[in-house]
Amino acid sequence: MDHAQRTSMTNQPLAGRTVVITRAADQADEFVTELERYGAKVIVCPTIEICPLENYERLDEAIEHLFGYDWIILTSVNGVEYFFKRLATANRSVSELDELKVCAIGEATGDRLRDLHVHVDLIPDEFKAEGVFSALARFVGGTQALQGLNVLIPRAAIARDYLPRALEKAGARVDVVPAYRTALPEDVDRGRVAAMLSGSADCIAFTSASTVKNLGLLFDTQDLSAALAGVVIACIGDVTATTARDFGLQVEIQPQQFTVPSLARAIADYFSSGDG
Repeated sequence: MDHAQRTSMTNQPLAGRTVVITRAADQADEFVTELERYGAKVIVCPTIEICPLENYERLDEAIEHLFGYDWIILTSVNGVEYFFKRLATANRSVSELDELKVCAIGEATGDRLRDLHVHVDLIPDEFKAEGVFSALARFVGGTQALQGLNVLIPRAAIARDYLPRALEKAGARVDVVPAYRTALPEDVDRGRVAAMLSGSADCIAFTSASTVKNLGLLFDTQDLSAALAGVVIACIGDVTATTARDFGLQVEIQPQQFTVPSLARAIADYFSSGDG
């Protein structure tokens, strides 16, 4: 191997590799760019679609009574987008959040809030619900200081319940209000996905538990090991990885930071180290 080839492998460890990503189509661009930077051929195969709710009554009611909350916790960029769309629909101003403490889960969520000129009081170091609870407790001066606080969490219609349960156990009053829903895209073709996975795919990357579950729905199975035989499994975080294992998958790649650039880097590192 000559110097040029070695340099190319160092700079583009995913050259000649095909990575399938399962993110929603309208959120895939950053991930595609990151992976292509490492030389990957990327196939976007969304197993999740972000959809509006059929009924916004609960979210509208929460917005109407924003002054009654001490904290708002925004768990994703999707939660931010749909919450502020609804705020605008109600002719309410972003400045109405000035009196609330704002917790953003993840730097991307925090960045989107800042784009909208919303102050962010807390971005927990850990994205998992357990880490968010610990960070909130530390911020307010201990678990006992959570007692009596009113907390609003606008998020996906179906999501993990650890955080609201832990807050309520500590004495907070928590309103978990649906802001959007996730669904299996209507136009996803099982035959095409199966052919792609058994053909050229070297790696498949899951960025949420829902993307794993929806692939299980697509193949009508609780065990995806046969459908993904020979494909390296990459997951963005613990919750996603746990769901992947529940569906019979062996997770080979998981970054320490739960972000898209970190996941792309981890995939590149895996294949450049000779593991792949």
